[in-house]
Amino acid sequence: MVRMRGPAVEAINGVLLSDWFLETKVSVEELIGSGDLRERPTKGIANVQVLPSGPGRSSDALLQMLLMMLYAARRRVIVTTPYLVPDDAMLRALRSAAARGVHVTVIVPARVDSLLVRFASRSYYDDLMTAGVRIQHFHGGLLHTKSIVVDEQVTMFGTANLDMRSLWLNFEVSLFVYDAEFGARVHALQTEYLRDSTP
Repeated sequence: MVRMRGPAVEAINGVLLSDWFLETKVSVEELIGSGDLRERPTKGIANVQVLPSGPGRSSDALLQMLLMMLYAARRRVIVTTPYLVPDDAMLRALRSAAARGVHVTVIVPARVDSLLVRFASRSYYDDLMTAGVRIQHFHGGLLHTKSIVVDEQVTMFGTANLDMRSLWLNFEVSLFVYDAEFGARVHALQTEYLRDSTP
């Protein structure tokens, strides 16, 4: 979980109201009146970008942001995701980062809650490992954290898995945080997962 304060709260609230409207068809004016949409004072120094995705939203903004992160990586990328079923562009970006000498680690649960997803995920392992991507199986349960930390400078944290469903079909919300302190904190969490993981 991430606790947010400051202007990004207003953006998250806007996503909530938008999704609520889609489900309930309550008038926008009524939602705005009861939705506590207001300007929030700045808190802290992290720059946070809130990116909703899913049907009816900008078609591939989430994918573009994830690709941009991977292509910008210079030293290290650590990914945590319960489901790893990347599309071709994501697969190419992960392989490309590893080929450039970036240390790319993907942490997935050793056992997932879907047999089909397990087989689908593992079908990518050889291709990724041949390119130099390290894949780690987490043994502490169903790893549910969806995160990417690039060079401990840029972090994606949210609801989107690295699978085509999350990228194209599901309603998701992701935070892109441009802050070294936040990156270091999420990296520390990922390091804890690695202690309970095996290659």
